[in-house]
Amino acid sequence: MSDFSINSTQLVCVAQFVAKPGKRDALVAALAALIPDTRREHGCIRYELNVSLEDENKVAFVEKFVSKAAFDEHCSKAAIQDYFHNVMPELVASHHVEVFSEVIA
Repeated sequence: MSDFSINSTQLVCVAQFVAKPGKRDALVAALAALIPDTRREHGCIRYELNVSLEDENKVAFVEKFVSKAAFDEHCSKAAIQDYFHNVMPELVASHHVEVFSEVIA
């Protein structure tokens, strides 16, 4: 018997963004503006923004949703689409978004 299980229902997303030079504060402000509405979305369990201790220009969202469907619905919201298509190109030098299943130990 294993000492862990994998929660294949819920979805965890880690979205990392590296700000363009001089754009970190604007990036943090743009991302922080997404927090209140997202936290009210049906299916959102966790939505937190973090700034790296090693690189002040790197920020990351750690997100958790009850299902892939809830996450997909979040991603389709107008504010998220606006961020990725209009805001991000002006503020972000690089990004990486990856989804995970949580290990329950």
